[in-house]
Amino acid sequence: MERLEGTGMTDYYGTSGRTAAPEFEQMTEAECERKIALLRACWATVDDATSRVSPELRTGPRGGGRDRDQLFRLANGAEIDDFAKRVGIVTPLEARDSPEAMRAHRDMFCAAIREHNARGPAARTWTVQFLIRRCAYHQLDHDWEMEDRDLSSAP
Repeated sequence: MERLEGTGMTDYYGTSGRTAAPEFEQMTEAECERKIALLRACWATVDDATSRVSPELRTGPRGGGRDRDQLFRLANGAEIDDFAKRVGIVTPLEARDSPEAMRAHRDMFCAAIREHNARGPAARTWTVQFLIRRCAYHQLDHDWEMEDRDLSSAP
């Protein structure tokens, strides 16, 4: 366990925007595969939610009037436009609108994570472990928002 000073991200999301000391260490191949499997599970979770929650969502304190598709595009857009670039993956932003293109992007992203981990922990300004954690959390955060604001099970 480690206590880290918070950032603006901590105030908003409740998670640290700083790299924890263990995240500076290079992962073993098995550790890297385990974390990639967790990241893939996060993607599957948000993909599943997107396929079943109502297109329109209940308005709430977070996100105001964003609908399901906007949240899905936001989660995947940040990954394409920021997170994946940290390991050298450049994917057109339009890929977020195509399941096939997203699968290809995610496969390339995972391969780049493996490659960067094999060379050492850095991924531009983030460590590989922080990159995985940040991407996974961001996906789940938008999944939770969709789930919480879903109107399909409303009374």
